[in-house]
Amino acid sequence: MLQKTLLPLLLLAAALSAQAQSTPAKKELVARIIKQQQPAIESMARNLAEQPAAEIMGRAGPALTARIPADKREAVAKDIQADVKKYVDEAVPLVQGRAVKLAPTTIGAILEDKFSEDELKQVVAIIESPVYSKFQGLGGDMQKALLEKLLADTRPSIEPKVKAMEQSVAKRLGVTAPAAAAPAAKPASK
Repeated sequence: MLQKTLLPLLLLAAALSAQAQSTPAKKELVARIIKQQQPAIESMARNLAEQPAAEIMGRAGPALTARIPADKREAVAKDIQADVKKYVDEAVPLVQGRAVKLAPTTIGAILEDKFSEDELKQVVAIIESPVYSKFQGLGGDMQKALLEKLLADTRPSIEPKVKAMEQSVAKRLGVTAPAAAAPAAKPASK
C-alpha cells in the first residue's frame, strides 16, 4: 500500500525538479532577456548611485545659506557641485557595471527557476518584437500626455489645498506665507 502512494509522489517530485532545471537553451534565452533589459538595469543602478548625491545636494542648499557668508556662497556652491559631479562620474559607472554583472546570477536565476523554456521563448518573442519596441518608445509621450491632462484637470482642486497647506506651515513656523502659490510642477520627462 505504501509503495502505491509513494511511487506517484516520487514521480511528481522528479517531474517538478526536472521543470526547474536549467538547460543551455534556457540559459541562452535568459541571456537574451537580460540583454534586452540592460538599459533598465543600468537606469536602476544610476538612480541608486545618484541618490546619495541628490540627498547631499538637498541638504547643502539650506546649509549653504545658513552657514556660509554671502560673498563666499557662489564659490563654495561651485566646489560642492564639483565634488558631487566627481562622485557621480566615479560611482555611476561602477554601480552600473556591477549591476550588469550581477544580473545573470540574480535576475537570470529567478527567470530560469520560475519559467519553463517555452515560457522564456514567449517572453523573448514579446520583448524582441518591433511592436513592443515601438510601444516602449512611446512611453515618454504617453506619460507626458497623461501628466499634462492630469495637471489641467486637478489644478483647480489642488491649488487651494496647496495654498492652505503653505499658510498653515508658515503660521506654525512663524513666517509670512508666500503671496501666491508656487507654480505647478512641470511634467517629468522620461
